[in-house]
Amino acid sequence: MTTLFTRIIDGEIPGRFVWSDPTCVAFLTIAPVRPGHALVVPRAEVDHWLDADPGLMAHLVDVARIVGRAQLEAFGGVRSGLVVQGYGVPHLHLHVLPTHGPEDFHGIEGPPAPDSELDDAAERLRDALAAGGQAEPVEEARALSAR
Repeated sequence: MTTLFTRIIDGEIPGRFVWSDPTCVAFLTIAPVRPGHALVVPRAEVDHWLDADPGLMAHLVDVARIVGRAQLEAFGGVRSGLVVQGYGVPHLHLHVLPTHGPEDFHGIEGPPAPDSELDDAAERLRDALAAGGQAEPVEEARALSAR
């Protein structure tokens, strides 16, 4: 059975993508802790991060690092947070979010955000990624989001 995230990646369910490459995508969560809160998700359905190939994990963390820097540029914050919790959807995903303190990690999901807020956050994050030299994956992500 395909996961919710595979359905988003395949375009069955809309997503606000900010990164896309042959190995993974990053899109905004619909329940952000902070504006710009994104999920880095492999295209391959891997349930638990401990089951992922080390090369895949290295790539996901590298993409999370790039997205995290762009989040701090676009939204500010003290640090970029990275959480791999493994609950909710049985498809490996890394939460990446700009943080202002440890309180941002109490309840990794916030309440659902309005579409306009998510659209604005996706555009700001894409702009920051493109400004950081990541234009190609951003353009691929824009195409995915436009489906």
